[in-house]
Amino acid sequence: MTAPEFLLKWGSYGTGDGQFDYPCGVAVDSSRNVYVADYGNNRIQKFSSTGTFLLKWGTFGTGDGQFNHPLDVAVDSEGNVYVADYGNNRIQKFSSTGTFLLKWGSTGTGDGQFEHPCGVAVDSSGNVYVADSWNNRIQKFSSTGTFLLKWGSIGTGDGQLNHPLDVAVDSEGNVYVADAPNYRIQKFGSTGTFLLKWGSEGTGDGQFSLPQGVTVDSEGNVYVADTENDRIQKFSSTGTFLLKWGSYGTGDGQFDNTLGVAVYSSRIVYVADPGNYRIQKFTTSPPIPVPKPLPIIGRMSNQVDGAIAFQLNSMTSAEDVGSKYDNLMRLRNRTNYDLRTKP
Repeated sequence: MTAPEFLLKWGSYGTGDGQFDYPCGVAVDSSRNVYVADYGNNRIQKFSSTGTFLLKWGTFGTGDGQFNHPLDVAVDSEGNVYVADYGNNRIQKFSSTGTFLLKWGSTGTGDGQFEHPCGVAVDSSGNVYVADSWNNRIQKFSSTGTFLLKWGSIGTGDGQLNHPLDVAVDSEGNVYVADAPNYRIQKFGSTGTFLLKWGSEGTGDGQFSLPQGVTVDSEGNVYVADTENDRIQKFSSTGTFLLKWGSYGTGDGQFDNTLGVAVYSSRIVYVADPGNYRIQKFTTSPPIPVPKPLPIIGRMSNQVDGAIAFQLNSMTSAEDVGSKYDNLMRLRNRTNYDLRTKP
């Protein structure tokens, strides 16, 4: 399995349209539009799949539609956008054009309260999962913010968390958590039942240095933003290592702290590269091979009297045509035809 191919990038440092001040979270909708949590600029930016700027919303503040360092973004099947408003300890919900719809959350440890929500994800039923980082737990809500359940506590045991920084949900409702300071990914059922875990501290395959982003593709493969190793790692749904790509730097396919990661279907991967103030796009699809032309073995032409004349190449005998080229394909070229072997 080969590493994804770099396709394009966009962004630079600044406050203008399409510029970023530490882009953290990234999400893609069913129309391939890309949403970016522009952390330092306190806004969400929306782009086409090729990086063309479409719109933006948000300013610094505590009001509806304002942000205090938005850290993550998610999109549901209807195109609604959910933002983890980190500094305001709340989740905000918007339409696909940035119209404010609702909000929930406040500072605290109670149900529906947050201490720095870092990651947000939405399942196929519209339920919203939040990585409530400093409370060391995951909280689950309805699409309107009604509290449903929670799980997690501080620790290193199965199902325990140490400042979880991101959350993702697959098509079957399984929940994956980037348990960053524990250097691992944990997988849970939709009600918080612990299923499995993988990872340890290090630079080897399947090891992590503060994994801060996680997402799942349509085939159930898991992508992890291995932040301080400046790379993306891909795993099966059971944690089997599949591939990795990236290194520290400013070149194409290099990163300065990978943070957010999003996948369209199972083919297109978007990575938030905050230290380089940009988004990078990759494809996991192998290049389509260009077919070689079939050999021409002769010539067939229409005659004035309606007859058809055949002329074989000098290197091709009538015996060859009868024995080696039983299946011929005629490709029209004006009033003449080239004789080629069928593939």
